[in-house]
Amino acid sequence: MRLGVLDVGSNTVHLLVVDAHQGARPLPAFSHKAELRLAAHLEDGDRLSGEGERLLRDFVDEALQIAEDKGVEDLVAFATSAVRDASNGDDVLARIRDDKRIDIRALSGDEEARLTFLAVRRWFGWSSGRLLVVDIGGGSLEIACGIDEEPDAAFSLPLGAGRLTRDWFTADPPSPDEVRNLRRHVRAEIARRVGDVARYGAADHAVATSKTFKQLARIGGAVPTSEGPYQRRVLPGDTLTEWTEKLAKMPASERADLPGVSERRAPQLLAGAIVADAAMDLFELGELEVCPWALREGVILRRLDMIVG
Repeated sequence: MRLGVLDVGSNTVHLLVVDAHQGARPLPAFSHKAELRLAAHLEDGDRLSGEGERLLRDFVDEALQIAEDKGVEDLVAFATSAVRDASNGDDVLARIRDDKRIDIRALSGDEEARLTFLAVRRWFGWSSGRLLVVDIGGGSLEIACGIDEEPDAAFSLPLGAGRLTRDWFTADPPSPDEVRNLRRHVRAEIARRVGDVARYGAADHAVATSKTFKQLARIGGAVPTSEGPYQRRVLPGDTLTEWTEKLAKMPASERADLPGVSERRAPQLLAGAIVADAAMDLFELGELEVCPWALREGVILRRLDMIVG
C-alpha cells in the first residue's frame, strides 16, 4: 500500500510518501517539504503566531492535495517540539483538524526518541547489539538506548539547535562568553541524564540521526548524500571537537560555504555542534555512525506494524 507521513517539525514541514509491503523496507516514492521555521513564529516566547498557523495551514492544504494525487491510502501526521511546546499548540491543531479533516498529533519528546530508536534498530538490525541513538532537532535533543526494538531508556531535552541559537546567541558569530555559557548549560543538562543510559551498560553501536549530524559528518569528511544512503558515514569525536571550535569563530555566511551546509541551517549549526560534542564526550563515544532513517521512518514502521498486526 502507499502511505504518507506528514512531519510538522520546528524548522521543516515534510510530506513523505512511501510504498510499503509486508516484510520489506518502505520505499520512498515522493517527497515535498518547506522550511516554515515554525519555532521562529513563536510570540511571547511560547505562542504560535497567526502567521505561523497560516503557513502551516497552507502547507497542509498542499500536502493533502499531493497525497490525493499520489494515491496515498493512509496518511499519518504528527508535530514535534515547536507545536508541542507552544501554549496554543493544541488549539492550532484542533482548528486544523476541524477544518482540514486531518488529525495532526503532537508527539511527546519520549515518543520521538522511541520512534527514532525503532527506525535505527530496523536499519542496522539485531547484529548491531546494544544501540545508543542521539538525535538533534530544531527544538529538542532525543536520546535512547537499548538492546531490543523498544528502548530501555528514552528521553528528550530542550536542546534543539534552533532553540539554543535563538535563546543564547545575540551576535554572528557569537562572543566567546556566549559560546562558553551555552556550552556550560548544555553539558549540565545532558550530564543529569547520563546515569539513565549508563546503568544499562556500554553501547555496542552509537548512532546519530538528523540533518544536524549529517551536516557535521559531511564537513568532517563523510561522503555526500548524493552517493546514496548505503554509504557508511561516521562522525569521529575528535573531528567534531575541532570543528566545533572552528564553527564558533565563523559567521553564518562562512558556515554556509562548507560542504553539505545549507544557507538556512548555517546559523544554527554551531549550537548543534556544541550539543553533539557534549553528548559524545559525556557518553564517552569515540564516534557516531549516521543513520539515514529517523523519526519519519519510525512513524511509518510503527504504522505498518499496526496494520499488519
